[in-house]
Amino acid sequence: MAVRAFAYAVAATALALLPATAGAQSVADFYRGKTVDLYIGYSAGGGYDIYARFLARHIGKHIPGNPSVVPKNMEGAGSLRLANWLYNVAPKDGTAFGIIGRGTGFDPLLGQQRAQFDATKYNWIGSANNEVSVCVAWHTSGVTRFEDMLTKPLIVGGTSASADTDQFPRITNGVLGTKMRVVTGYPGGNEVGLAMERGEVQGRCGWSWSSVKSTHQKWLDEKKFTILVQLALEKHSELPDVPLITDLAKTDDQRQILKLIFARQVMGRPFVAPPNVPPERTAALRKAFMDTMKDKDFLADAEKAQLEITPVAGDEIQKLITELYATSPTIAQKAITLLK
Repeated sequence: MAVRAFAYAVAATALALLPATAGAQSVADFYRGKTVDLYIGYSAGGGYDIYARFLARHIGKHIPGNPSVVPKNMEGAGSLRLANWLYNVAPKDGTAFGIIGRGTGFDPLLGQQRAQFDATKYNWIGSANNEVSVCVAWHTSGVTRFEDMLTKPLIVGGTSASADTDQFPRITNGVLGTKMRVVTGYPGGNEVGLAMERGEVQGRCGWSWSSVKSTHQKWLDEKKFTILVQLALEKHSELPDVPLITDLAKTDDQRQILKLIFARQVMGRPFVAPPNVPPERTAALRKAFMDTMKDKDFLADAEKAQLEITPVAGDEIQKLITELYATSPTIAQKAITLLK
């Protein structure tokens, strides 16, 4: 009996130590031999897809334990499908994260009822660049400058009600009086480009300048479209003569609404992990992300593809999200009304 009692005591002690042992598992031990899924909220071939695939190619060597990182497309509703999935369904152990639209995280703030998440509870990993977007008109549209849009209709392609391609023209219409009409439902930016080429739409409003250069430099060189306005809080150094949308505001309310909408450009290509990922793994993913942004092989790939790399750290994005969610309800409601 004494032997049996001793055995039970040893077993009980071992069981009691299990949580402590599991809790003490290092980040490297956790990731070693695992696969991390990097989800992409858009179809293949567009700017978000390219940034994510380049990141997936290099970030694994910077994550402790060197897991394999596999990119997977989960397009739908301008990346809202992926945002909802990451928040509610994805594993919350650090083996899944993704890239969503820069504006998707603001959907709940702007009244998007299909947004099933609290953006302040995500673990924001980082952004590959601080983005400037543009509105463009195809060369056959008859629109050659921003002022033309105040009197002439311009049909632009969009991907979903929550995407930049749909929200940016609606806000510009509502605040500044332009006359863009959005034809929405395209799977991604690549398809919007094809629609312009086929004559289905006349332009695009909410096109990242980095994507313009990386995916359609030939069109740019051949002057297939005209750049009408920059959509950001600051001008891009390469576009000094293109007007900046916030400079076109005439009242304080207009400026505040435009700031609320276009502050998202700071997180131009945002990577996000689900809520409740262990803090040490979130920290490891954030560090790995920023280390990748300085990786010479990654930067060489990015240069070949003409991708802009102006990274923003995950904790900075987390702070920005928190600040913007504290926006005056009056200004937010005005923006919501304009987006309908």
